[in-house]
Amino acid sequence: MSEEKSSWFIYGFVARGTVVLAEYTEYTGNFAAIATRCLDKLPSSNNRFTYACDGHTFNFLVNDGYAYCVVAKESAPKHVSVALLERLKADFKKRFGGGKAATALPKSLNKEFGPVIKEHMQYIVEHADEIEKLIKVKAQVSEVKSIMLDNIEKTMDRGDNLKNLEEKTSDLRNQAQEFKKQGTKVRKKMWLQNMKIKLVILAILLIFVFIIWMSICHGFDCTKHSNEESKNHAPPSQETIQGPQ
Repeated sequence: MSEEKSSWFIYGFVARGTVVLAEYTEYTGNFAAIATRCLDKLPSSNNRFTYACDGHTFNFLVNDGYAYCVVAKESAPKHVSVALLERLKADFKKRFGGGKAATALPKSLNKEFGPVIKEHMQYIVEHADEIEKLIKVKAQVSEVKSIMLDNIEKTMDRGDNLKNLEEKTSDLRNQAQEFKKQGTKVRKKMWLQNMKIKLVILAILLIFVFIIWMSICHGFDCTKHSNEESKNHAPPSQETIQGPQ
């Protein structure tokens, strides 16, 4: 382990609100006072915050009313500071969560948790390369997960679009069937109208022919009138003709 890495972390503490419960440092300076004053400015929401000051970074993790702080040199990669904060949070909640920490007095947990802060600092420094690889893997997994979720969302959107298209197709099919029914009704109606017109014309023609027939035959028995007219116009027989002797 290089000397530069061993001096990455300057100070660390755990606080409940603005009350520091446990801290650890091997250095002297005003960094502890600066970090404590930062507690008054931290938002209450669960999140991570970083402030830079005089060649150092003040890294905070706020979670469920507790603040975890690590003061590091600017040369320390940000991801190692974040990894240290996460380890402090997990270990502190495991040891004191929901119990002693809720009522502990300022710095009353120094004896129990101060050395733990030191151990976590040493562990992070010694395993910095492994942590960096792990973070890269997590980032890749997160990226793949994001891509998958995006693809799933797009697939769902396409599914909705396909569903809408299917509904529209069904509506068009129903409209086409209705149009076909209406067309069939119209064709039947037009056929009936044509048949009515043809029948009317035929009836008019029959009436006209009948009128002509009646005017020629002077009645219904056209044959009888023809015979009578033939008799009336027949020449006299030879027996009735008498001439001089």
